[in-house]
Amino acid sequence: MKMHITDRTALGGVEALVRCIARNDAEGVDLIQIREKDLSARELCALVGRALTVCRTTKVLVNTRVDVALACGAHGAHLPSDSPTPREWRRIAPEGFLIGVSCHSIDELRQAEAEGADYAVFGPVFKPLSKVDVRQPQGIAVLRAACAEVRMPVYALGGITKENAEQCMEAGAAGVAGITLFQP
Repeated sequence: MKMHITDRTALGGVEALVRCIARNDAEGVDLIQIREKDLSARELCALVGRALTVCRTTKVLVNTRVDVALACGAHGAHLPSDSPTPREWRRIAPEGFLIGVSCHSIDELRQAEAEGADYAVFGPVFKPLSKVDVRQPQGIAVLRAACAEVRMPVYALGGITKENAEQCMEAGAAGVAGITLFQP
C-alpha cells in the first residue's frame, strides 16, 4: 500500500500537483493525502475536487480539514495526533469514510486504534527528506514493535525511499507514506 502526501510548493504549483496525482493514480498509489494546510477552504475544495476528478482508483483524503473532506465528497480525512478523535468525527461522516491519524509513539498508535482510526501513519522512521523534523528517527526496530502493537494498518513515514521501503514492509508496515517518494 502506498500513500502520497502532497506538497504543491515542492512541485511548482497546483497544476503540477494535479498532474502528479493523476500519474500516481495511474501507477497504483492507493491513497492521496491532500496536505495543503496554507490553502483557504475554497482553494482546498477546488484542489480536492480536481484530485477526485483525476483519480480513478486512488482514494483521496484531506489532511486536518474534515469539513472540507465531507463537503467535497472525499474518501476520508487524515488527522494530526492532537485532533478530535475519529470516533467523534464518525458521528457526522458517511459510512465508509476513512479516518487516519498521525502517530509518533506506540502509545499514540494504541490510542488512535482505541479511538476508532482506520489506519495510522507512524514516524519518522528515518530522517525526513522533505522537511526538518525535530523528532529523532525511530528506526526499523521501533516500527516493528509499533506495528505489532495494533491491528489497524500502519503506514511508515519519514525518509522513505525506494531502497528502504521494503525494510518497512518486512517490519510489519501495511504500507509506506511520503512526499518525496511520490513527487520525484
